[in-house]
Amino acid sequence: MADQAAPIRWEELSWEEIGSIAGGGIDTVILPVGATEQHGLHLPTGVDTISATAVAEATSARTGIPVLPPLPYGCSMGHSTKWPGTLSLRPETLANVMLELATYVHASGFRRLLMLNGHVTNWAPLRCGLENIRTDIPDLRIALRSVWEISQEVSDFYHADGGTNWHANDAETSIMLHLRKDLVRMDKAIDEPDTGASCFFSYTVDKESEYGGVGKPTQAKAATGRWLLDKCAKALAEQLNRAMSEDIPLVEYRKTAATIAAK
Repeated sequence: MADQAAPIRWEELSWEEIGSIAGGGIDTVILPVGATEQHGLHLPTGVDTISATAVAEATSARTGIPVLPPLPYGCSMGHSTKWPGTLSLRPETLANVMLELATYVHASGFRRLLMLNGHVTNWAPLRCGLENIRTDIPDLRIALRSVWEISQEVSDFYHADGGTNWHANDAETSIMLHLRKDLVRMDKAIDEPDTGASCFFSYTVDKESEYGGVGKPTQAKAATGRWLLDKCAKALAEQLNRAMSEDIPLVEYRKTAATIAAK
């Protein structure tokens, strides 16, 4: 599909325009799901929402897929209340929000929904939301992807300096330097180790970090953030361009089997 001049933002369209998209061959939408939570001393609380939205919009510009208004609240309970700024939903609330939004996406004529996750501990509630959606709205195809898992190359970079518990690290700081340098305080960036890497049990961030981060934000660069965002959007656009014509697995299997049998 040809590149678009700009992303297509749901909230900037009239109901008639939204209906025309749904009836015109694009039955897919992207919902960026972020969070509002502490990101160390050097980053703003909206990092996860800003980054997920940026990836979604860059993908929209490549595919023509509309982007729903981003959800700025996620499941951030693991960040505790030690540091001011975190606003969290409970897991069951986030799962229910997904189902309720999906109901209206479906009513608007769309049949494919990607939940694009920007915060690590949103994943489990979003997966529960996915289960509810595909049970309650069986003809709405639902997918869940996290920004840092879009490709192996992207995943490797996100985990390179922070292990499994990375937070406010090189990757996140680099993306913010590219997108919103005005919100980044590099003079306050502090590298912190992944103290929970070898632990058997799970701990909240206040028990793992002095200042709320894990990784090496001091090595972040805006050019790295530009590269990372481009990698995310390019890979996701390629995946979605295929997914927009994806059929039910059994149907695909039967088509392939019939083609082979006919030869």
